[in-house]
Amino acid sequence: MSVDYKEWIDQADYDIETAKAMIECGRYFYAVFMCHLSIEKALKGLYYKETGKLPPKIHKLTYFVEKLGLQPEKNLLKFIIGIDDASVATRYPESLKEISKKFKKKNTSEIFERTNEVLRWIKEKLTI
Repeated sequence: MSVDYKEWIDQADYDIETAKAMIECGRYFYAVFMCHLSIEKALKGLYYKETGKLPPKIHKLTYFVEKLGLQPEKNLLKFIIGIDDASVATRYPESLKEISKKFKKKNTSEIFERTNEVLRWIKEKLTI
């Protein structure tokens, strides 16, 4: 990967568009996975910009929030924690049938919208 925070942001943008495509074709838990991945890459871009170091190969969003000393508003932090938990289930589903029951169009669309809020918040931090 190019050693530039902008590359991380470009990939985060690509991944959120992939999440949108997954919602449109009914692959809801993959959409949630891509939402998490998008936030992860945006946070890694911010981490790189702030530290000058490549981010560790860790998937936990709250790790980067803490390491960067970020203080998201309460509802945003609650969402980040929630999507962190959801990502484990989407990354390693025990049962395709069961995970498919958990994520439907309505709640996945809400996750998508909240993910976009988090991405805007992270991008604001990049411009400060």
